[in-house]
Amino acid sequence: MCGAASLVGPGLSLRLESPEDAAFLGALFESVRWPELDGCGWPDEVRRVFLAQQFRCQTAHYAGAYADAAFLIVERDGAPVGRLYLDRGPREHRIVDISLLPEMRNRGYGGALLDQVCAEADARGRITSLHVAESNPAQRLYRRKGFRAAGESGPYRLMIREPETVGRRGAR
Repeated sequence: MCGAASLVGPGLSLRLESPEDAAFLGALFESVRWPELDGCGWPDEVRRVFLAQQFRCQTAHYAGAYADAAFLIVERDGAPVGRLYLDRGPREHRIVDISLLPEMRNRGYGGALLDQVCAEADARGRITSLHVAESNPAQRLYRRKGFRAAGESGPYRLMIREPETVGRRGAR
């Protein structure tokens, strides 16, 4: 699952991130994090500056902590609509980040991405894991896909999904 792999869903594909994606990724980060700042009373320009700084910090952290991860852009009909950062370790597939533009949510794309990552992990007998903010409604999707809470770290919940066996997959 790298390069321009097809996903379930019309026109959806993955490709490796490139430097030309920086503006899109900054805008995606802002779209995901903007609502977290509701109620703080900051003017929009202050929010933008703050989120740009946070994006730079996150980008640097991911590059250092997950140097071997696949940094993938999700595209629909050739246009970027999200990102999937996946670290394939020897015992687990860690979803470092999965984000979609607001207008692409609740269309089954996130579920399709999870299905593909989990199928790959299952084939290798590995767990799939991710961290999610306690307040993130995506936890409902993760639970539907077989993830369970396995710990907490500050405002984040660790969720894991055990690999499915062929027999268990057929019972689904």
